[in-house]
Amino acid sequence: MIGFLIFMLIPMVASFVLSLTDYDALREPTAVGLANYRQLMEDPDVRKSLTNTLVYALMSVPSTMAVSLGLAALLVRTGRRSAGIFRTLFYLPEITPKVAVGVLFLFLFNGQAGLVNEVLGLFGVRGPQWSTDGAWIKPGLVLMQLWSVGSTVVIYLAALKSVPPELYEAAELDGASRWRRFRHITVPMISGALFFTLIVQTIAALQTFDEAYTAFYGNASSAGYSSDAALFYLIYLFQQGFQFLHMGYASAMAWLLFAIIMVITLIQVRLSKRFVYYEGR
Repeated sequence: MIGFLIFMLIPMVASFVLSLTDYDALREPTAVGLANYRQLMEDPDVRKSLTNTLVYALMSVPSTMAVSLGLAALLVRTGRRSAGIFRTLFYLPEITPKVAVGVLFLFLFNGQAGLVNEVLGLFGVRGPQWSTDGAWIKPGLVLMQLWSVGSTVVIYLAALKSVPPELYEAAELDGASRWRRFRHITVPMISGALFFTLIVQTIAALQTFDEAYTAFYGNASSAGYSSDAALFYLIYLFQQGFQFLHMGYASAMAWLLFAIIMVITLIQVRLSKRFVYYEGR
């Protein structure tokens, strides 16, 4: 409770108060009422950054969940000893610093000499300009984000192992195909884990910052890259607050994001009543 009070509640209240002021961190804040919120509605960069973030979330969340579920299913099929090794290997990228991943993006997805395009060239495929073509920046960041799906894999692995094996045996005796067993047994039985990761991954995607900022805004080597498609909402918020010192405006942006996340989460929770199966209910 003390930690929540000091590190969450008090800063949230303070940010809301600042969102009603004109504050540059150098002078005393001046009350401006709802002027910052009205400016949010008129700022084209807010709409651009919010659109970029939502599009990224729509691509990132399903991709992360699908890849994690596939890897978890592979781990279930492996032997007990080798499963422990692969669990460790899958989780190791999770502890890789996000800044390092952002720098790695510039090397791997370089349109001229990046490793990704070199591999695609071996199959006769001409790779796109991942870091300069606005249409490919977000897909490239999504692919890079798949590097760290270890925590989601571990959650799905635990969920898959909790599915009673007799359900699969009964379905197999009834002639159910592998796809039907997956659809009618696996998915309903792990729907609680799927729902949890859907909410967590959605919130994380809407708050994406580290990799994109490092790759396109955070170092001199990114100066020549097109970055409009990588202008995510938190990056624009950071610019307003810590580069332009518009702390009041940045606080209003933070509360707008909080409201958006809350609405999306409430919608997901409401829909979950129709799709999530809780054993014993």
